[in-house]
Parts: sequence; structure tokens; C-alpha cells
Amino acid sequence: MKPALEFLIKDEKVYSGALSCRGCGWSLLVRHLSSILGENTVYVAPASCFSIISGPYPLNDLKGNIVHTVFAAASATATGVRASLDRQGKEDTTVVILAGDGGTFDIGLQALSGAAARGENILYIVNNNGAYMNTGIQTSTATPYGAVTTTNPNGGFKRTWPKDLMGIIAAHNLPYAATGSLAHLEDLRRKMKKAKDTPGFRLLMIDGPCPPGHKTDPAMSISIGRLAVETRLFPLYEIEQQQYTINYIPEKEVPVTECLKHQGRFRHLFREENYPILEEIQEHTDWYWKQLLSKT
Repeated sequence: MKPALEFLIKDEKVYSGALSCRGCGWSLLVRHLSSILGENTVYVAPASCFSIISGPYPLNDLKGNIVHTVFAAASATATGVRASLDRQGKEDTTVVILAGDGGTFDIGLQALSGAAARGENILYIVNNNGAYMNTGIQTSTATPYGAVTTTNPNGGFKRTWPKDLMGIIAAHNLPYAATGSLAHLEDLRRKMKKAKDTPGFRLLMIDGPCPPGHKTDPAMSISIGRLAVETRLFPLYEIEQQQYTINYIPEKEVPVTECLKHQGRFRHLFREENYPILEEIQEHTDWYWKQLLSKT
């Protein structure tokens, strides 16, 4: 008989029902995260999809305390929560930030950098869905090159590469940072557990499926996430004090088009006049992968 998978959840730490879209990664992400962290946790949520999904006060999707804060102040708010808990002798309570890419790559970057540089004992989770999805699918600096958002008018698309957040985070000499995918749950749960048990400031960046923003079939969220890993568009790795470890190396080279073709935000790239853009994305993906390999 096949043994039970380690990532099966036996004790749910979320309530039934959520205000998320069909196929949204946030609900699955917090379901697994909360099952590992337990109820002795304070979640800090800046403006983001999750601030809506968790429900307006007095509702709460999670079996734990949640503090809502403004877009730019997640890390500052979490710093204050951490200091208050420590003052009360509650050092064993985990403080977690649940933020999107807009509140991390852009609006919240200064506070994030400050907390990381100070070594605050905080776990930062960024659900990277590649745009300001909650407020209308506007471009962020996490938006992939070539993607269409509502701030690319007249049939335009983003023509700059996304910010290398993990490279910026690595430069802070953190004890632990990693990328994760909902399509690789055992790897993701292991990293969540490791992040929980590591003191200091640590960060996990999760690839966030978003059917409305990515223009995808909700039933394909996990499949597309798996393709993102197989095509190396979203590689899985860990960083410990600037030491890199790649956690998954695809067995064969899968072209990026296999992942992009399922997403409506890239549909325009498959017109003949935009084929060079697809070639650029492939070249950049290959280059980034080689950079990762050189750091291990």
C-alpha cells in the first residue's frame, strides 16, 4: 500500500469558505501555511487580494490573529507586533506577513528592506501573481516581460523585465529565503516548516496562480504552475546567507511557450510579428537559469 503523503492536512487551520476567485493560489497557500504554523500565529496583511479573501472585520478566514495594515507598512507593522509580543514574553508566537507582489516589490519594498536589514524575527510570505490583481490588474515590477495588464493601453504589453526580488533579498544576508510552487507541495511545505523554525527575517516567494489576471482556466492553475517550474520560468531554490541551492532541476528542456500559451495575458505574443518577443523571453529564461547554476 502506498504510504500517506506528508502534505495531507489532518487539522485544518482555516475556516470553510473564502472570498477568493476560483483557482486562486492564495487560499491553497494559506491552507498549507496555517496547518504548519498553527494557531499561535499573528498574520499581518497589507492591502492585497488576501486582505479581501480573509474577510472584513470581524470575519477571519484563518484560525489565528490577523492584523490588517496599509499597503506600504506591512513590515513596519509586523515589527511592532513582534516587539509587543516579545515584551509580553511571547517569543514563541510566529509573526507572518501575507503580501502580494505590489506590496512587496513596489510599495512595501522600503519597509521590507529595513526589517530585513535589522534582522527582525518575522516570516515574510509574498504571493507573486505578477500584477496588482486586487485593484484591477495593473502592472507591477513583478509583471513578466510581454504580459498585458490594464495599464498597458492600446494593445501594448510590458516591455521591461521583472525586478529580481530574490537577488535583492539575498543581498541582505538573510538566514533563509526560498521560492515555492503550489505544484510542488512537498517541497513547499518543507520550506514553510524550515522558515518557521529559522530565527530572524526570512522570506518565501510563492508563484501565485490568478485566473482573472492571467486569463487562465481556473481548473489549470496547478498545471500551469507546474509548467512554470518545468520551463524554468519560476525555478525552485533556497538562499541561506547568500548560498544558493536549486531544489528542482527539470529532466528535459521545455520551451517557455508551453507555459505561456495557456495564459491569455500572453496571447498576443503568438502573433507572427511578436515571435521575437517569445525568443527574448526564452533567451532571458536560459540566461537566468545559468546565473542560478553558477551560484550553487
